[in-house]
Amino acid sequence: MNIFESIILGLVQGASEFLPISSTGHLTLTGRFLNLINESHPEQWTAYIAVIQLGTLAAILVYFFSDLVSITKSFVSESLIQRKKYSLQSIESKLGWMIIAGTVPIVTIGLALKKVIEGNITKNLFVISISLIVLAIILLIAERTAKFKKDIKDMTIKDAVIIGVAQCFALFPGASRSGTTLTGGLFCGLKRESAARFSFLLSIPAVLASGVLELKESMKFMNHDLMVNMIVSTIIAAVSGYFAIDFLLKYLKKNSTILFIIYRVILGVVILILLNYQFIKA
Repeated sequence: MNIFESIILGLVQGASEFLPISSTGHLTLTGRFLNLINESHPEQWTAYIAVIQLGTLAAILVYFFSDLVSITKSFVSESLIQRKKYSLQSIESKLGWMIIAGTVPIVTIGLALKKVIEGNITKNLFVISISLIVLAIILLIAERTAKFKKDIKDMTIKDAVIIGVAQCFALFPGASRSGTTLTGGLFCGLKRESAARFSFLLSIPAVLASGVLELKESMKFMNHDLMVNMIVSTIIAAVSGYFAIDFLLKYLKKNSTILFIIYRVILGVVILILLNYQFIKA
């Protein structure tokens, strides 16, 4: 891998992490075209893309800095110091509890399936293409049946858990973390922008945990060149990710997710065609 390839991977990660189009799918497809995935050691690729996710995590922390400070202060004050009943807490403190509740499913299932996630199946382009198409169909159903009545302040712990369970489906390559959580939010009756906003906040613990864990694992095969490439990708992912967050939140204020649904189906079909004619390997 060279610096140019690292920049490309960073751009792909940052742009696709927050749009409901699957960062893992796009990174794996890019990695196949650039011949960067070592079939003998797929865990190296898993570690690389997990670590550069820390760049997109940085984008979330910067973009939602004031929100996160408010949530943290309120949660500590009302839940740990004053110990108010949940029903009497502010929406900021409740959001802290909802993020925790929504994170439990992905932590539990993620740890249980760690070996599978690191294996070859999660880099398989056939699996990715099917996931792209299937989630597009489910997202379309959510678009057609959603009520779009709730803001974040109207959310319940039950909604958070449902969205957290939906996030677990992002462990399937090609599903998309933002795509699955956005879909879960729509099924819970959230407005599109509110669903996306909570999706971003909910992703923080999971991305932080997987990134730090994989960073530790990546040290087993880290060298100077790989470290430099990883740093470059992470920085580029942070910058492009920030603009992707801003774009999506503004876009969903006035538009549906149909554009992303169409894109997912087209990309899934294109990958299947390329695989069928052996232009790329699964």
